[in-house]
Amino acid sequence: MRVAQPAEAHGRGARWGVVVLLAVALLLNYVDRGALPMAAPLIQDAMGLSARQIGLLFTAFFWSYALLQIPAGALADRFGAQRVLAAGLVLWACATMLAGFAQSFAMLLLLRLLLGVGESAGFPSVSKLLATVVPVGSLGRANGIVAFGYLFGPAVGAYVGGRLMVHFGWRAAFWVFGAASLLWLLPWARVKLARPDRAADGANQAPWGKVLRQPSLWGTSLGHFSSNYTFYFMLTWLPMYLVRERGFSVGAMATLVSQAYLVNALSALLAGWAIDRLIARTARTTLAYKSSMVTGHLGAIGCMLCIALAPPPWGLGAIFIYQVLLGLSSPGTFAISQLLAGPHAAARWVGVQNALANVAGMLAPALTGELVQRTHHYTSAFVVAALINILGVFAWTRMVGPVSPVSWSGTAESSLPHATELLKSPAP
Repeated sequence: MRVAQPAEAHGRGARWGVVVLLAVALLLNYVDRGALPMAAPLIQDAMGLSARQIGLLFTAFFWSYALLQIPAGALADRFGAQRVLAAGLVLWACATMLAGFAQSFAMLLLLRLLLGVGESAGFPSVSKLLATVVPVGSLGRANGIVAFGYLFGPAVGAYVGGRLMVHFGWRAAFWVFGAASLLWLLPWARVKLARPDRAADGANQAPWGKVLRQPSLWGTSLGHFSSNYTFYFMLTWLPMYLVRERGFSVGAMATLVSQAYLVNALSALLAGWAIDRLIARTARTTLAYKSSMVTGHLGAIGCMLCIALAPPPWGLGAIFIYQVLLGLSSPGTFAISQLLAGPHAAARWVGVQNALANVAGMLAPALTGELVQRTHHYTSAFVVAALINILGVFAWTRMVGPVSPVSWSGTAESSLPHATELLKSPAP
């Protein structure tokens, strides 16, 4: 692979500059997708929507988002993840701003679908860039930083969006969030990545058939599905739960939710650093990553049952404990796949994984809406979320093999160029 050869210090700074920009991109991704759940109580009252309709709006995003993950991964491999990510961001930012002008359920539904189309570029492109730019020994920290971004996004969205909605109405939040996303393009346009030698890159390209025959691909997909179900259930319905079931005002709800998401993001940042340190000391990559995943799922089971069945103070405390445990497992969700797939297959591997995992985004909001419509309470929804985490424990322990690079063409992926070899100039 023909690449630029900048100085080591110069390349190191460029590498982490790119990682930070990717984290910011996914932060904006989650701010924009979380705007509707935050505004849901106000939109429901303004438009007279039922709980079933709210559930459909939540899940509509995932219809297009999940279905386009695999094409997005293929496009990132074919045309470059840097360009695909930028194009996706333009689309999702415009969909967010237009939602502020929506006057009907049908228009909101259409714009949620469009939002999913744009945001489908996010994780396949980011995983491709991380697997290409970041050395294997730093993937835990890099994914921790990126996870901090997308987990901090809901905290930013909850706090800033809540304040905007209280003072200026729910429409203003969509206008501000969409416009803020477009500003990210200014520093991203200054990032220059060396173009690979396409002949050499093609020789090392992982065949689709071989990618799909990897048992670990289906294990990471099922494990990701399991954690996503609970994550999206909480992301979409927690604001409504706190307002309708616990009696919080919109302002108080926004404060509590933003605090919980901040705890989540900080936990992910620390977990990524801790995983890299543990691997550096013990050389036990599989143990380090799998133990964090299993701990997250087992803890989620206890937290969901506590929220559903325990007295209110314990239930509210379990919300924060769940965020800590989710942060613990977040770096491994994509780092494991990047380590297994390497730079030549990371976009497509994560495309398949994220497509299947985000079926949970279709199911969780809609099923919760149906359960709430039928029972007028959230208890059964929390119990279902707890049970689905059992699948995650099985997937990470029984289906995912050793966390080491797959050899797609007889050469270990870990020996391929990374980071400082592929950056032509630093991110600003």
